[in-house]
Amino acid sequence: MARDKRYAVAASGQWTAEDDQGRRRLPSGEVHAWEPGMNQTVCGLSLSRSQLVRFSHVTWLDTLPASGGAADRVRRQCPRCASVAGRRGSDARPRWHRTDPRP
Repeated sequence: MARDKRYAVAASGQWTAEDDQGRRRLPSGEVHAWEPGMNQTVCGLSLSRSQLVRFSHVTWLDTLPASGGAADRVRRQCPRCASVAGRRGSDARPRWHRTDPRP
């Protein structure tokens, strides 16, 4: 039984957004997937040596451009992290499906 992992975000920068609930810190620049409790990103970068800011309250899916969540000032998603954490939502289907395999 596979467990669906929920990745948080580590980013190269941050900005503050004003909304109805007050101020919120949001990621900017290049974002990486990060598992809370670990000292490195999914792609293997050390958080402290790379000077990445942790955002445990922002999920990886919120940084997708189509989500409209925390993706306003995200410039780039790490391609290695995106291959592990997913480039699309959790309900997305695979890009292709083999319907008639050869014997």
